[in-house]
Amino acid sequence: MAQGSPFSLTDMKVSGKFSHVCLDVVTELKSWGQLFVGVGFRLRPFLLQLCGGLLSGAGESQVQTPQCRIQKCTTDFVSLTSHLNPSLDGFDTEFCKALRAYSACTQRTSKSCRGNLVFHSAMLGITDLMSQRNCSKDGPTSSTHPVIPIEPCNYHSRHHQALRPGTGTGAPEHPRPTYLFCGLFGDPHLRTFKDHFQTCKVEGAWPLIDNNYLSVQVTNVPVVYGSSATATNKITIIFKPYQECTDQKVYQAVTDDLPAAFVDGTISGGDSETRSIWILEKSAGRHVEIHAAYIGVTIIVRQQGHYLTLAVRMPEELAMAFDETQDLQLCMNGCPTSERIDQEGHLQLPMLGLQQASFQQQARVEAQRGVFTLESASRKCREQLEVKDIYFHSCVFDLLTTGDANFTTAAYNALKDMETLHPKREHWHIFPNSATGLRPFSLLLNALLTGFLITVLL
Repeated sequence: MAQGSPFSLTDMKVSGKFSHVCLDVVTELKSWGQLFVGVGFRLRPFLLQLCGGLLSGAGESQVQTPQCRIQKCTTDFVSLTSHLNPSLDGFDTEFCKALRAYSACTQRTSKSCRGNLVFHSAMLGITDLMSQRNCSKDGPTSSTHPVIPIEPCNYHSRHHQALRPGTGTGAPEHPRPTYLFCGLFGDPHLRTFKDHFQTCKVEGAWPLIDNNYLSVQVTNVPVVYGSSATATNKITIIFKPYQECTDQKVYQAVTDDLPAAFVDGTISGGDSETRSIWILEKSAGRHVEIHAAYIGVTIIVRQQGHYLTLAVRMPEELAMAFDETQDLQLCMNGCPTSERIDQEGHLQLPMLGLQQASFQQQARVEAQRGVFTLESASRKCREQLEVKDIYFHSCVFDLLTTGDANFTTAAYNALKDMETLHPKREHWHIFPNSATGLRPFSLLLNALLTGFLITVLL
C-alpha cells in the first residue's frame, strides 16, 4: 500500500492475507473516528496503518503469532473509547486512562512482538496521542471491561447491562429478550404474534394490542360494495405511562392525515438528555416510525392509496403482560372465527360475495373492482413481489377484490416492514403449502373459475 493512500474496507478483500479482527477494528472506526472529531481524525490513520500492515506477508505472519497480542490491545482500546464523547466533561481523563491501558498492554506483549511492524506502529501512535492530549505516563488506567451505566428508560439497556446481584460473573440477570412481530395491511390481512396469517372482515373498531404498556386499535371500513373485505382507515396508539420515563402518549392516524407528532403536538417524550419515545417522519404524510425505547417497541405506520398499514415489534414479556379482561387482541389471538374471510388460511373467492347481489348492484361492484383478472392481478403483483408467499397471494386477492393497484404497493411495503422488524429471518416467508394451513393457490384459481361461471349463468 502506497504511503498516504486512502484505506477503506474495500481495500481489505477477503483472502489469505486478511485479518477478521482487523476488519472489526476498521468497522468500529467508521463511526468512532467521526465521534472524536479532531482526536478521531488524528487517530484513524494510526489505527488504519496497523490494519494495513496485515495486508503484507510479513505483517500477516507477525500478527498471527499466538504470543504477540498487539491486535488484542488495539481492539480493547477501540472498545474502551468508542462510547466516549469529546463534548462532555471528563473526556480527556477517560481517554488518557484508555491510552495508558493501551500502552500497558503493548508493554506486556513487547517481548513476543519484537520486529513486528504493527506493534512498533502502535507504540509510535500511542506516544503521539498521549502528547496531543497532554496525558501523563503515570496514572490510573481503564478496565478492559468497563461498567456501562444502566439507562432506566431504555429497555435494551435494562436487559443487556443488568448483572446478577452478587455473582460478579457478568452474567445477564435476564436472558436475551424475545421479540414478537405483528402486521396488518390490505383487506385486511393479519400476521399475528404467533406468525399465523389470517384475512378478516373485522369491520369497525378492533383492538390489535392491549396490554399494560401499549394499546393499539384499528378501525376498518368496507372497501367495495358487495364484498365482506374491509381495510384500515384509522389507527390509534396509546403508550401508557411508565415510571419516570414518559407520561401517556397518544398517536392517531386517519386516511389523508398521517401526522409526525403525537396528539398533544409533541414529537418525543422523556427528559431533556434522554428521549424515551420519539417519532420519525420517513415520508411526509405517507410513512412514520414510532420508537418507544423505554419498552423496546417499534411501530411503522404507512398510508398507501386510501388506507393505512401497521407493523409492530414488541418484547414478548411485555406483550404478555395483560389480564383476562384484555383477551380480545387480534395480534395475540387472531380474529374471531366469525370474522374470518379465509378458511384455515385459504382465501375465499372474491366474487362469491357478488352472487347475492342484484344485477344493478353487481354492475356497481364490477365498476368499482376495475378490470383485473387472475392473470393480470398475478402479473401486477409479481412486479414487486418476487416470492410467491402469503404477501403475494394477499396482493392478488386484494386486486381481484378491489381493482385498486395501490394494494400491490401496500403488500410490498408490508413485506419490507416485516423484514425490518421481524426478529427471526427463518420465519419471514410463509408459503401456501406450509404448516400454516394455507392450501395451494391452484385451489383459489379453481374457485375463481367456478365462481365466475356461476355468476355468468345466474
